[in-house]
Amino acid sequence: MRIVFLGAPGAGKGTQARRLEGRNGWPQVSTGDLLRSAVSAGTPLGRKAKAAMDAGELVSDQLVMQLLDERLRQADCNDGFILDGFPRSRSQARLLGELLGNSGQQLDAVLMLDVDTGILMKRLTGRRTCSATGKLLNIHFSPPEELAASRAAGGKLIQRDDDTEETIANRLAVYERQTRPLLEHYAHLLRRVDGLGAPGEVFERVLAALKPTLEAAPADG
Repeated sequence: MRIVFLGAPGAGKGTQARRLEGRNGWPQVSTGDLLRSAVSAGTPLGRKAKAAMDAGELVSDQLVMQLLDERLRQADCNDGFILDGFPRSRSQARLLGELLGNSGQQLDAVLMLDVDTGILMKRLTGRRTCSATGKLLNIHFSPPEELAASRAAGGKLIQRDDDTEETIANRLAVYERQTRPLLEHYAHLLRRVDGLGAPGEVFERVLAALKPTLEAAPADG
């Protein structure tokens, strides 16, 4: 199964992709992780990416696709993969289609995690890290006993610099502008999933959305 997870920042794409990887063995592939890994390792593509970032430029789609091509050629992707938050635009979707087509592959499903914008704002602006335990908490959604445990440990709840309301609102606006058009592009593969609720509840909906595609897939994947 070759799957794309779409959804706004804070929708829970990474959480659900990791759960699906753990259950079915299809690797979660994040282009952000690929970029960071390549830069850290100092690979030829990583050095090109670092040069662009150091110059204050966006890493080109072509470079991202080269990194993705390298990753998808690895043996653990032979039976499928889960693209976490990629593609982000129609142009990236077209490039991805070409990349897969060159190796005789195609996407099997595109999952869209739907979460209300107000909830997304609370999920992202409410994120805090406990200075004492390092635990990630949310002032709106974490159980009171977890927040109390942090205070009892002498910890302070620290907010990331990029989790301010203004920054989050801008990220959501960029998402709406660039990524929402992908819903039309992938209309024939799209499965919409309610992203509200506990991660386990959402995961059951993800599995239900994938069930028809899984049942129709060849036994060899």
